[in-house]
Amino acid sequence: MAKQISQQTFDDVVRENMSEFDMDASEAVQDAIQQFESQGVNLNCIVKEPSLYSTNEDGQVLDHPVTSALKKLSVTLDNSDINNTQVVEALKSIQTECDSDFARRCLAGSSNAYPILYKALLHYRDDPEHLKAVLKTFCSLVNGQPDLIDDKGIELLICLFKNYQDVSDVLKLIIRAIRLNCLKHEKNRQEFIQMNLIPMLTDLLTVQKSNPTIIKESCICLRSLTLDDDVRVLFGKGSENAKSMVSEGDALRAVLQLCEEYKKDTSVLAELFLTLSCLAIRDEFCHEVMDRGGVTLILNACRNAIEDKNIVRQAMIVLKTLAGNDEVKHEIAKLGGIELIVAVLDKYQNNALVAEAACKVLTTITLRNEDNCRKVVQCQGHEYIVQVMKLHPKEIGVQKNACMALRNLVSRTKELTESILPLGVESLLNEIINHHKEIEDEAKAALRDLGCKVELRELWKGEKGVIQ
Repeated sequence: MAKQISQQTFDDVVRENMSEFDMDASEAVQDAIQQFESQGVNLNCIVKEPSLYSTNEDGQVLDHPVTSALKKLSVTLDNSDINNTQVVEALKSIQTECDSDFARRCLAGSSNAYPILYKALLHYRDDPEHLKAVLKTFCSLVNGQPDLIDDKGIELLICLFKNYQDVSDVLKLIIRAIRLNCLKHEKNRQEFIQMNLIPMLTDLLTVQKSNPTIIKESCICLRSLTLDDDVRVLFGKGSENAKSMVSEGDALRAVLQLCEEYKKDTSVLAELFLTLSCLAIRDEFCHEVMDRGGVTLILNACRNAIEDKNIVRQAMIVLKTLAGNDEVKHEIAKLGGIELIVAVLDKYQNNALVAEAACKVLTTITLRNEDNCRKVVQCQGHEYIVQVMKLHPKEIGVQKNACMALRNLVSRTKELTESILPLGVESLLNEIINHHKEIEDEAKAALRDLGCKVELRELWKGEKGVIQ
């Protein structure tokens, strides 16, 4: 793990360079950076702006702008007669600094920004207009810093959530603040969930169904609860949370109804599709989506918005998730889904993200399904798979999923090999083995099932010794 230092330590070295070695600010900062980096110190959380090391007329070192703004806000909030104008000005300054980069957010966090903003949230909890300003700054501060919040802060956000159900502008910021404090922090997630966050969010999908802004924020927040992204925790509870959303919050029904209502609003639809892919984590959930007409809805939405690469990509992602159910595979094929996926791969072959998503769907839809394999080849899907491999030789995601798609196409239908090998796929797969060691297993599996020459290493022969 890289070493860490405080902003104060870095500042002291810079000022020492300036006073002892007569360097200007730029030289002093560069020298300090070189010194610390040579010692293996990570400076991502350090503000390294030379202009911040100026002095006033008396030779006194000036505070960093974010530190100065926090001091002003703290003093203003401590007054018996609080000046709202001064509070708003200080909040804007803090927000601007925090939005500049992560280093300034870290400096604000280490300068007691959280307790100061918590005090502001408490003071303006019944004043929606000024509460908005505080929440905006709070969101800027905690972006990437979920460790700052404490139990009191979590309780306050939940309380505000309940109190501002009918004030859209404020509710949006409250939901965003909750989400930012859940990202990469399993403990915060569980505390929010214990305070009934999941049913509160799923209820919003019905109560606020005519408000696209709240729907989008709620979907993004729900997805943050399904993540397993905290490296400090051995096992997260993202899957359990997704199950609770469906089983207890009836989220699948709510999301599918919203998909129908917002089928012409692609920005909302994209968020709904992503949320659907996070919720359909069990075989029976995928089947429920199909039973509720979700597969038809997704395919039609993709056809109608084929020119919108964002909605097309999200449609591919959710189809890949649903196709994990064998009956859904058949349903997608029956509804013309394979032709649509191949058409997407053709249209967006130059877009690595869409091409990767389309290859993932083809990989899933051809797994253990010979009829779908033949259908893909009939639609020239194999040709477009090989084409995207040629167009994106450095994109690991495209290459990996293309390999898996090709492997699935021929693993049970060997006769399709005759259609694929003439496209020059053997040389492409060998190139992957030579240049992308992290996915050589996928490339070798494709070569093996295509009947090509491939060197497979025996890592262990059952003999006493060490695995090579």
